[in-house]
This record gives sequence, structure tokens and C-alpha cells, in this order.
Amino acid sequence: MKKLLLGLWIALFIIGCKQSETTTKEPISLYETELFKDVQMSGVFEDSKTFVDLVPTKNIVKLEEEYLKLKDNQGFRLDSFVLKNFKNKSLEGLQFELDTTKNMYGHISHMWDILKRDPDSTIANSSRIALPYKYVVPGGRFQEIYYWDSYFTLEGLLVDNEEEVAKGMVQNFAFLIDSIGFIPNGTRDYYKTRSQPPYFSLMVDAIAREDKDLLIQYLPQLTKEYNYWMDGAQKGDRLKPIKRVVNLKNGETLNRYWDSGNTPRPESYREDFLLAEDLASDSLKQNLYKNLRSAAASGWDFSSRWFGEEGGLASTETISILPVDLNCLLYFMEKSIARAHGANGDEESQSQYLELAEKRKSMIQDYFWNEDEGYYFDYNIDDENFTSQLTLAGVTPLFFEIPTPDQAEKVKDIVMNTFLKEGGLVTTLDHSGQQWDAPNGWAPLQWLAVNGLLNYGYVDEAKEIMTRWLTLNEKVYANTGKMMEKYNVEDLSLLSGGGEYPTQDGFGWTNGVALGFKKILEDLERPN
Repeated sequence: MKKLLLGLWIALFIIGCKQSETTTKEPISLYETELFKDVQMSGVFEDSKTFVDLVPTKNIVKLEEEYLKLKDNQGFRLDSFVLKNFKNKSLEGLQFELDTTKNMYGHISHMWDILKRDPDSTIANSSRIALPYKYVVPGGRFQEIYYWDSYFTLEGLLVDNEEEVAKGMVQNFAFLIDSIGFIPNGTRDYYKTRSQPPYFSLMVDAIAREDKDLLIQYLPQLTKEYNYWMDGAQKGDRLKPIKRVVNLKNGETLNRYWDSGNTPRPESYREDFLLAEDLASDSLKQNLYKNLRSAAASGWDFSSRWFGEEGGLASTETISILPVDLNCLLYFMEKSIARAHGANGDEESQSQYLELAEKRKSMIQDYFWNEDEGYYFDYNIDDENFTSQLTLAGVTPLFFEIPTPDQAEKVKDIVMNTFLKEGGLVTTLDHSGQQWDAPNGWAPLQWLAVNGLLNYGYVDEAKEIMTRWLTLNEKVYANTGKMMEKYNVEDLSLLSGGGEYPTQDGFGWTNGVALGFKKILEDLERPN
């Protein structure tokens, strides 16, 4: 009897192990399947993002089983299999008749209706994260909401009296913080490994200009997002990077961009895989994948700003860099939380966050201000020194009123003498072929620079930048009928280029900044 029971126990144990093996081998998402890898590597779609935005028509485990059975059959066609089993459930982005009677600003106002989306319904098996309130997408290939884009879009919505959708976007971001714990890069499940530049506090600040109670209303979400960014902060006497924080040797803490994944990005799988293909070990490949993902978290994907000494995209070392602009955003977040506590009558918490903000302000001056150059630089934690790249990110402290007047003047001189081109401000001085480098200019960076200069009374300089940028916007609109994601500010006869995908049109943040600049220029012309 004992032998029989022992034999039965062994048999059950073996069956259990086999079941466990089967379970662990089953893909839990599309991105782990052979089907996914084969589609992305085969080039069925020119843009890797196309496939991850399609919706499987059946359970992914069953679909994978079916694919593995059929793939080696004679006459099997991968493109036909995908066409049969995946559907495009995204709204077609920019199908509209161009009204040539409208000027650029009339076109932008018309575009809000094209770019607006109603609250999402949940679609089974879709990568889309459903949102409960109305929102605006950037345009082009980007048919979901993106985090940092949305602040600049929102500023334009407010100028155009689109308060309902502007507030809806903030409500959506609060929903994401409550449901996910942070705001992902964008509202797709493949973006859940990272966030983006944290502009939620600025969006709350923007809609609270007319209703100060909104600052108190969103205090729980502001605090929760802050805790996400500060997760891992600890005092010590040695360098210790943990997630998005870097604990420095003197017990101070600053922030970096960091993605929790170390595989090729699903939306750029083929590009990442091929870039890392020749690296000598899996650990080197995983390190590059993490750095590429973390560069995507910065919003500057990609740029020589993140390159190592060897140069080129394969040298990207984002997680070794403390970015000046990110830490300015965290400074504003700390100040916003302090203001919300103050408005709510909690003086103790207000003092706590004001102290954190003042400490960070001091660290921004200590770690990012390069006195020899008269400009703000990123800081490399491996080299324990400034990075070598002069980038337009160095103007961000002026936007948040961190520099002294003397520092602001030095930054202004470099901006006007070095970064200002015929069409506006260039992103960096490096012609690397990446989209966040020369010769490209981007609307959000123009916004930060202009408002930063205005904070220190440099009205003429700000007007010059706005005028050049808007003139370029209008020229391209007149020639193409489109508002672009980015612009070539050095040669106005050419469109912008570089990056992993063609130049996109639409375009949320360009529209927002154009309307914002128009209003600023009109306000500056009014008598005091």
C-alpha cells in the first residue's frame, strides 16, 4: 500500500511539474511570442509601432499555438496570417479636407476637433489603456495620449477656450496615477515600464489659474506621482542609483530617467534588436536596451545628449546621466505640493515640501551650473562631472526661475548667440542624424526658452525667438497645409528629419505652442 501511495505521489508530482512547465512557457503577452518577434523582424510593417497597435482577434495563447503549427507549412504567408488575425481599431488619424481659406491659427482651431478623442471603451486584447475622459492625441502615428506632449497641447487648448477637454486630460492623468501608480510614457500597455518628463504638476497649475481649489483636489495624485519618482531615495555615503533616483555620496538625492525593462522596446523591436546585435554578451545588450528605453522616457529619443564618449546611438548611456530639466521639473513638483498643502491649511506639510524644493534648487545650482561655460549642463554620475554636450535643456532652469540674474544673463547670451537660428532655437549643436539634435527645433523647447527669458525681463529676445518660430510654422503650413511635430530651423527650405520614423503632422504640442506664442505677443503689445 505504501509503495502504491508513493508511486501515485510521484506520478502526481511529475504531472504537476509538467503542468507548471507548460504554464510558465505560455506567453502572458503578445510581446513574448514567436509570432511577435517574427512579425517585427520580418518587416511586414515598415513602422514597428503599427503591429503593436493592432488588436488580436483571439486569445494570444491560442493565436501563438495556431501560428507555431502553421508557420513551417509550405506556402504559409506571415502577412496574410497577420491580416486575418489582427484588426486596426484605432481611429484614422488625420482624414480631413484641408480648408485653404483658413490661416494657420484657424487651421489649428479646426484641428482640435480632428485630434480630440471621446472617452475610450475597453477593447479586448488591445494594447490601448482606456481613458475615462475626453483627450487630444498628438497626431500622425501617435493615436494615443502622450505624457509630456500634453502639457504644451493643454496650454494651447486653454488659449482657444477648450477648457472642457483640457480639464479632461488632467482628469485622465489623475486616473492613470490612481490606477497604475504613475503616468506612463503613453496610453499603451507597452509603455508601462516607464514614465516621461513629469509635467502633471504644470498641467494642474495651468487649469488652476482660474480655480485654485483644483490644486487641492489633485494633491493626492501629485503626492503619489512624487513618491513614484522618489522611490528608492535614501541617505548614505556612497553613490547608489536606484530606479529613478541617484543617491549621491554626500547624502543628497537627484533624479534620472530610468525604464524597468531590459529588452527591445515592443514599438521599436527590430530597430533595437539590430542596434544591439553585434554586442558581445547578453548583459551588454540588456544594458543598451535599458538605456534606449530610458532615453525614450526622457522624451528626447534620440539625441547625442545621451551618447557616451564613443558616440553614436549604440553608446547611449541615459541611466548614467542626471538631466538638468528633469530635476527642475521635480523642483516644481515639490513646490506645487507645498502650495497645495498651504492652500489646504497644512502648514507642517507645506514646510516639509518647501524645504525639499529649496534643497533641490541648491543642488541644481551645485551639480548643473558650469561657471566656466556660463550655462547649465547635465551631470554624468560615472565621470562625476558635467557632460560635454551643450543642449537647449540648459535653458529649463530659467523657466522655473532658479538662476540668479547674473546666471540668467549668461544663459541668455548663449541661447541668442549659439542656439538661435533662422527658424528658431536648435535643440543641440550636433548634427548626429538623431531627431533631438541639429538641425531640428521642437515646440516644447521653444516654449521653455521663451518663457524662461520672459521671467528675467528679456522681452526683445523672447519676441525674436517667437517671431522666427511662428514665421517658420506659417511657411511650412503655407507649403504643406500641415503643422509638424518638429522643424528644420537651420535651413528653412527643408523639412526636418532624423529619428526612427518619418516626420509626423497634426500636431498637438506645435499647435499649443503656436497659440500660446500668439497670445504672448498680443499681450506684450497691449499697453500696461
